[in-house]
Amino acid sequence: MNPACSIILVDDHSLFRNGLKGLLEHCAGCRVVGEAASGEEFLAMLDGEIEADIVFMDFAMPGLDGAQTTERALARRPDLRIITLSMFGEESYYSRMVEAGARGFLLKDSDIDDVIEAIRTVMAGGSYFSPALLSSLAVRMRTRSDVPDEALSSREREILVAVCRGLSNQEIADELFISKRTVDKHRANILEKTGCKNTASLVVYAIRNGIVEL
Repeated sequence: MNPACSIILVDDHSLFRNGLKGLLEHCAGCRVVGEAASGEEFLAMLDGEIEADIVFMDFAMPGLDGAQTTERALARRPDLRIITLSMFGEESYYSRMVEAGARGFLLKDSDIDDVIEAIRTVMAGGSYFSPALLSSLAVRMRTRSDVPDEALSSREREILVAVCRGLSNQEIADELFISKRTVDKHRANILEKTGCKNTASLVVYAIRNGIVEL
């Protein structure tokens, strides 16, 4: 079942926008309601009455880059779900996009099935990383560590791994045979201990510290 959502495409390459738009318009429930060739154009669009659920955001654009545009867009429309579009070799920018509030990360050569899965995941409140992107990030990030491994308890690490698998708090509770309230508390503790702001930043933390195996 395809997700029902309205989408804005932000990318400075019209050929790529047109290609992605064509693919999305063949997916039941998906409707492209706007396009922008720059961050500035997209932000001006938000000053109007346009409404959207999902924004596919290129990182490397002239003028405002994807992170700057994401920060400003979410300050105006906190309910927007922004999915970053990128190429291999741009991993150094992902932490900036996570901090800016991006909820998904897709390679530009992803299959349409991955695109639909990303939409489904972020519409459900989760974060999505292309599998190939996660593997690349893991290689680059595991040489760095934010906090000592012992900062998290064994249960917190177990829950963090489940979060990285894309499970909701209720699904984690069912899998571990504990209450959702307990998972909520553990997750709050994990965010506080790691200094992470959201699920996407937790995924990056887990990769950086070798907590998840890819």
